[in-house]
Amino acid sequence: MARIAVGGFQHETNTFAKRETGLAQFIEPDAWPGLVRGLEMLEAIAGINLPAAGFVSEANALGHRVVPLLWCAAQPAGRVTREAFETISALLLARLADAGPCDAVYLDLHGAMVAEHLDDADGELLRRVRAAVGPSVPIVASLDFHANISPAMVAMADALPCYRSYPHVDMAETGARAAMILHRILARPVVARAHRALPFLMPLTSQCTLIEPLASLMPLAAKLEAEQVLSLCLAPGFPLADVEDCGPTVIGCGWDSTAVDFAAGELHAVVLAREPEFALELVSIDEAIAAARGVSSSARGPLVLADTQDNPGAGGNADTTSLLKALVTANLPGTVTGIFWDAESVARAHAAGEGATVELAIGAGSGFPGETPLCARARVLQLGDGRFIGTGPFYRGGRFELGPMARVAIGMVEILMASRKQQAADQAMFRHLGSEPAEARVLLLKSSVHFRADFGPLAERVLVVEAPGPNVADPARLPFTKLPIGRRRCPLRR
Repeated sequence: MARIAVGGFQHETNTFAKRETGLAQFIEPDAWPGLVRGLEMLEAIAGINLPAAGFVSEANALGHRVVPLLWCAAQPAGRVTREAFETISALLLARLADAGPCDAVYLDLHGAMVAEHLDDADGELLRRVRAAVGPSVPIVASLDFHANISPAMVAMADALPCYRSYPHVDMAETGARAAMILHRILARPVVARAHRALPFLMPLTSQCTLIEPLASLMPLAAKLEAEQVLSLCLAPGFPLADVEDCGPTVIGCGWDSTAVDFAAGELHAVVLAREPEFALELVSIDEAIAAARGVSSSARGPLVLADTQDNPGAGGNADTTSLLKALVTANLPGTVTGIFWDAESVARAHAAGEGATVELAIGAGSGFPGETPLCARARVLQLGDGRFIGTGPFYRGGRFELGPMARVAIGMVEILMASRKQQAADQAMFRHLGSEPAEARVLLLKSSVHFRADFGPLAERVLVVEAPGPNVADPARLPFTKLPIGRRRCPLRR
């Protein structure tokens, strides 16, 4: 039985987003727990689709003793402040020191965290942990599907297993896989690693593993793991980060350098050959409205409009209104939109009460250029406290704390709002306010891909809409300065 220190510190940083990520954003809960420490951490993450939860469960089943340090995450946004990174890192390292001698360390990281003073914040955290435990103690860190993996990260960790699904339905599963990998490393340390960067950027909406090319590429990574290859992963990367190591990578580790290099090379070559298939497919607001007008009353499910560039799961603020205004003007029956981040409008709706009519100025609170509030008289349909349990494959088990929420109607368009931003990726967010997504004819969702896990089976059709927002969908439009020119190419748009 090994004594394994367990911690987590997650952030996906959109360096082009203006709103920085401070300490408060890691402390407060949303769909996932806020900053939790020690034994409280084990209770807070239990039963949630999170890597740390999966790791703890599997490590216990394997007979190891888990020593909880701390766990926290913040909504994707701009750079993490120096204060936040240094405070949380110091807390984690202090708890690691207080834990006494450990046989191994597991960290639940994202892999695309950028701080004010550190472009490779995950690599620096791993470096500090490695310095604390020494060269012989195994360190395994699970990484997000969108990790931008640096050479420092590979050098500081024994293994870096990544999610294999987007929507990320396998987060807890990846944590469990990390536990098994660490269990094997404790018996037989790895001696070989591979790290191969790909020379192009994959748009987020082209990274969905429910469709090609990744529908077949991700299983290939698992298939190429052989007897001498402990772990092989394709990380498509998070393209909204202006850092040197932004972009997709193939990483592997094992016990035979020839086998590890061969497997990594095979996967790298196959992905590179399919580069054109990652071409971006977007529709304009006008095209989306035309499609909405064409929805038949006999349609088997709603038309889903993914407002990807305002996705709070990638640095958006869930408050741009251009697409919403177009839908309100169209005033089509069965139109449901959400989840908008607007604490002030929610507060006004709560003050007015269910059944009341109230003047609202919805959205545009983050000040995104060119966006203005939707000002209208709205009917308050239903109110909620923002506390509920996630039921979909992605947010499964998440204990949501979104603050007061409200569902209002302007004409025939329903608008769902929350006091804290959270991407619309779970039907429970709508049902909490008495809205049944399957009954909608048109659904506007502030999300890029994660919605497909829970809403995809309902949809008659899905359109990804190019409406304004900080989560720029086409990497070719991003003003990179630090990413090497040789890694900036993007597949042509369809």
